[in-house]
Amino acid sequence: MQQPLYTGVTVNNEIELCEISNMECKQHIEKALLRERISYYIRWPKPSIFSRKKNVCIICVNDSSRESAENVVRAVCDEKGFAVKFLLKKAQNSYL
Repeated sequence: MQQPLYTGVTVNNEIELCEISNMECKQHIEKALLRERISYYIRWPKPSIFSRKKNVCIICVNDSSRESAENVVRAVCDEKGFAVKFLLKKAQNSYL
């Protein structure tokens, strides 16, 4: 009996890959992740009163695609000259 394709997928195992403050960089990274067929989502943290960071987003991916997603982000940043902050920590899922 053949197993369905999705049985090997781990759920609720997302990591915060990187933090981006440049929206042009975000667009390039999104296009690159889609081109490589890497599933992701973007989390928009609420800025605190004391935070000077505006328009900061965090790209989250499944832990199983962490290495390939990290390589994609590094390639985009090296090619375009963008700087991102890699977090590489377990995502804070507020929906659980």
